[in-house]
Amino acid sequence: MTRTVPEPSTSDSPREPVRARTPEEALAAGIEFLRGEQHAAGWWKGELATNVTMDAEDLLLRQFLGILTEQQKEESARWIRSQQREDGTWANFPGGPADLSTTVEAWVALRLAGDPADAPWLTAAAEWIRANGGLEATRVFTRIWLAMFGQWSWADLPNLPPELILLPSWFPLNVYDFACWARQTIVPLTIVGTVRPKRSLPFDVNELRIGKRPKKSSAPWTWDGLFENLDTALHTYAKLPFNPVRKVALRQAAEWILARQEADGSWGGIQPPWVYSILALHLLGYPLDHPALKAGLEGLDGFTIREETEQGWVRRLEACQSPVWDTALAMTGLLDAGVSPGDEMLVRATEWLLGEEISVPGDWTVRRPSLAPGGFAFEFANDGYPDTDDTAEVVLALRRMGRPDHLRIRGAIDRSVKWLEGMQSSDGGWGAFDADNTQVLATKLPFCDFGAVIDPPSADVTAHVVEMLAAEGKAGSRECRRGVKWLLDNQEADGSWFGRWGANYVYGTGAVVPALVAAGIPAGDERIRRAVKWLADHQNADGGWGEDLRSYDDPVNWSGRGESTPSQTAWALLALLAAGERDSAVVTRGVAWLCERQRADGGWDEDQHTGTGFPGDFYLSYHLYRVVFPLSALGRYVRSGA
Repeated sequence: MTRTVPEPSTSDSPREPVRARTPEEALAAGIEFLRGEQHAAGWWKGELATNVTMDAEDLLLRQFLGILTEQQKEESARWIRSQQREDGTWANFPGGPADLSTTVEAWVALRLAGDPADAPWLTAAAEWIRANGGLEATRVFTRIWLAMFGQWSWADLPNLPPELILLPSWFPLNVYDFACWARQTIVPLTIVGTVRPKRSLPFDVNELRIGKRPKKSSAPWTWDGLFENLDTALHTYAKLPFNPVRKVALRQAAEWILARQEADGSWGGIQPPWVYSILALHLLGYPLDHPALKAGLEGLDGFTIREETEQGWVRRLEACQSPVWDTALAMTGLLDAGVSPGDEMLVRATEWLLGEEISVPGDWTVRRPSLAPGGFAFEFANDGYPDTDDTAEVVLALRRMGRPDHLRIRGAIDRSVKWLEGMQSSDGGWGAFDADNTQVLATKLPFCDFGAVIDPPSADVTAHVVEMLAAEGKAGSRECRRGVKWLLDNQEADGSWFGRWGANYVYGTGAVVPALVAAGIPAGDERIRRAVKWLADHQNADGGWGEDLRSYDDPVNWSGRGESTPSQTAWALLALLAAGERDSAVVTRGVAWLCERQRADGGWDEDQHTGTGFPGDFYLSYHLYRVVFPLSALGRYVRSGA
């Protein structure tokens, strides 16, 4: 069901701050704020904001399927227009640079909604698009959408054959060499690219073309050149008039897709595989009232938020939902803030989390076939894809809940710990969804220009698992020691750590330092001191910390630099507090920044995106980050001074 109120009320509309509270007062206000945000079932979930490609592609999907309503057009278009910048473009995150593919998709969606091509906002966008490479320079995903409506040639798109599904898991470039999010997107797109549909639009996009493609300059003996030649061969193969293997591949790909649909109708709980799986099954002849498609479309409606604004109702689509993640972080924040484990809201949260434990195998078993199921996923329903990051954070929260049914909690923790230990990659680190998902060849395919397509170990995920193992008394275990070594080996020369799932070096460093100290690395260790210096050197003049998402593409100019935010200030403080800097001027100023900027209702405002989906390509704003992390930081500050 479509939500008709923004959820939760960690609103984007700024509210008047109050006088600077003491840390204790700020904690009390923050606790009550979170108490009011909890769902009756026990979970927390903040809105997860991304960019307007989600809304544009939702309109295009519904147009393609013939189910787009006038109300959906009007409300989505109103939202897309509200996100346009003064120069006529759209960006992938607030304050970021204009993005060509995002601007093209927004332009097409607004034309579909009925905006005339000569509307000033569309002519400005079209001029910018032409000046920056035109349709010809957009990403593969954008051109696939254009091809489905006859606005781009299928022959001029990279080819991935459905026969990919037939490759054994030991063969190079089999589907399990791709990260789970990429694999669940690629399999349905092999079907879409084979059927090559062409539906009509009530307009064309010729004013967005410049008439020439970016030149390919790859030498034939390079990997890029090799894969460009392979792509040419695959296009030739696709034209074979008789190909019985293809029929087998299409059938098996469809079965693979159907087997991975989740209870809420989603695929992977995220927009890309969800949308393309619906399209793939539809193109293979599945009717819209087939149970899989019916559930898929109804589930997608549940990711839609409707909100009334001064301009009228707007409609936007969440790319994903994060209740398990948000609930675990909220519990940790509240416990750090001094809330008793027996508090009714924490008891309800515990009960809900215990019900989310995953007990069935998933794709991760391909690399770890003998490992027993366990762990937790990010979303309401994603049993096929538990992840190590969520599982570590859930354990860190649950283990602090002293309850009469502690044996039930302990059972979930023990199963999760065993699963996490088994998911360690061979180099000692942890990826998010799979072990040893490090096949770099997968990134070389011309098709794969849409962001990260593999899931190698990362500093932030590895740190969370190490911190959890240390909390469980396993700092001396082989798994934890190897994880610590991985973290130390992957420290940047300047003392920071890269953040894969949060922005960026502030997030990575904020995760790693507490983990290393928990695992037994002394706060005075030279590696910890370099991290402390890096954080101190990157504190803003106002006392907070911030890091612009441009640090992924341009770390020299943006690493650790950006407008201060509550979440990033809290991440820095968590590291500094773990490193013994509680009474330093740096920490005092950071704590003051949080206290001075808390709203009257106990929340904080945060306009920036500080979450990362695909570095360099796709970013997120977790609306609860601005509350749960400041609570943890202020709580640990107060507790360490008691």
